[in-house]
Order: sequence, then structure tokens, then C-alpha cells
Amino acid sequence: MTEPLYPLRIAAAPISWGVCEVPGWGHVLDARTVLTEMVTLGISAMELGPPGYLPRDPVELRSLLDGFGISAVGGFLALALHQDPSGAIETARETAELFAATGAEVLVLAAATGLDGYDTRPPLADAQWRTLIDTAAAIRDVAAEHGLRTTLHPHVGTYVESAAEVERFLADSELDICLDTGHLLIGGTDPVGLAQRNPHRIGHIHLKDVRSALADGVRSGALEYSEAVRRGLYVPLGAGDVDIEALVRSVHQAGYRGWYVIEQDTALGQDAGAQLPSRDALRSLRHLAGIGAALTSARI
Repeated sequence: MTEPLYPLRIAAAPISWGVCEVPGWGHVLDARTVLTEMVTLGISAMELGPPGYLPRDPVELRSLLDGFGISAVGGFLALALHQDPSGAIETARETAELFAATGAEVLVLAAATGLDGYDTRPPLADAQWRTLIDTAAAIRDVAAEHGLRTTLHPHVGTYVESAAEVERFLADSELDICLDTGHLLIGGTDPVGLAQRNPHRIGHIHLKDVRSALADGVRSGALEYSEAVRRGLYVPLGAGDVDIEALVRSVHQAGYRGWYVIEQDTALGQDAGAQLPSRDALRSLRHLAGIGAALTSARI
């Protein structure tokens, strides 16, 4: 399945199968089930999922991935960057060591509030914002010592969420961003426009598609993020209101040759299986296959 996607580098993430770091998010499928589903779809690269989902021992983790023929791209790490910088940096150091041992490339950092989940966001003072920026820079340097790039992920329910916050971060920090098409749109940023304005600040890409009506509800505060996810906020690529093809064409034309990580954030009901998430992932892969084929034929 991955061959027709040339020239795109495609990976997946466990969140597409309901695996999330938020307590009580939903039913969590075991790792071997998720890895088997990825391989069945032809996926050979992945982000590693929330801390503790896969083995924390580097040898054991590498053995598990090798057994499925899957390589590690990197992973998502949500930390309260605005408080306890030393603790955040030490957690990032441990994570970077693990990622590096798997051959991963990127640490995807998010500016968490320090609360569980993404439904509540206390105010942030200017001094805390400065601490956030400085801590992110320190984590970038720690990750670089282990051969990893660090990107900052604008994310609903974190301190880099809204369009103004994304622009402020780009102005105040030297870190590149993880362009997540879904979270940016929910936060009020047009992902295509952002990529066109800042082509050289795109360090990593998460591809999501969303229903704009539900996104509007989250942005306005009428709907909690977790509830919107359960109502079907995220849909397979090409089935929502994000112009995925325009985004991929734009960043590719600008020279982006990094990973495109398919992420359809999903919350599974009790005892749910992998069938529906895998069906959606296949639809997303096929949509990307068409975009990749068009890029190849056009020799972009």
C-alpha cells in the first residue's frame, strides 16, 4: 500500500486506533493488535504513541518494532513547559534517549497545561509564556544531543492553540512546528495559509481531516474537545473540510520532504475492535495515494 504514495513519506500513529495519553479517553487496544493492523495496511513507519504504551526498554522496543517490520519516526510528548522546567527537560531527555535508540528522527512537543486532558485551559501569564519558550528551546538542545529534531505541536487545549498563539510562538521561538491540519483548523488557523506563509518553519506534519461544524463548537467553547471527538470530529482524509491536497501540494512545492503522519484521533467504546479505525485509515491512505500519484505524474 505504501509504494504508490511516492514521493510522500507516510507514517501512522496509534491515536488512529484510539490510543491516547488522556486518562479515561476510551478503550485502548493492545500494542500488538495495533501494530498488526498497521502492517496489514502496508504501513511501515509510525510514531510511538503515548509514554508507556510501548515498552520503555530500548532493546525490547526495538525488538518489538523489528518483529513487525516497522520503523520509528518519533513521537508526541505533552509537557507543562511553563512550569518546573527542570522536570520537563529531564522527562524530555529520557524520552529522547528512548526515541534515539529506536532510530527515530523527531520529538513532537506540545505545551500542555499540566491538567489531564484537553478540555480545560487555565490562563497563562506573560512570564509563564517566556518560561514556555525557554523550556522548549532547552528541550530542543537536549533532543539534538541525541540526534533528534524537535517540533512544537499546536494542539487544542494547550498553550499554543489559537491562531494568535501560533503566530506568537513562531515569532518568539526558533523551533519549527508540527503542522497538524486538524488541530490548527480547530484553533482557528488555516493550515494551508500557515504553510504558505512559513514554508521553512514546517518541521513535521500530522494529517487529519475534520468536520468544521464540530470544530466551530470546540473553538467557541460550546463543545468540549473530548465530546467532539466522540461525536466524529475527525474523519478520514478527504471526507472533511480540510483541503488536504492543497496542503500537501503546497509544502511539497516548498521543499518539504519529511513525514506525513496519518492521525485520525479516535476514542473507542468499551470492547471495540480495530475494524472501524482500520477502515478509516485505509480510506486516508487511498486518498494520499491519489495525491502522491498526482505529484509524481506532475514531477513536482
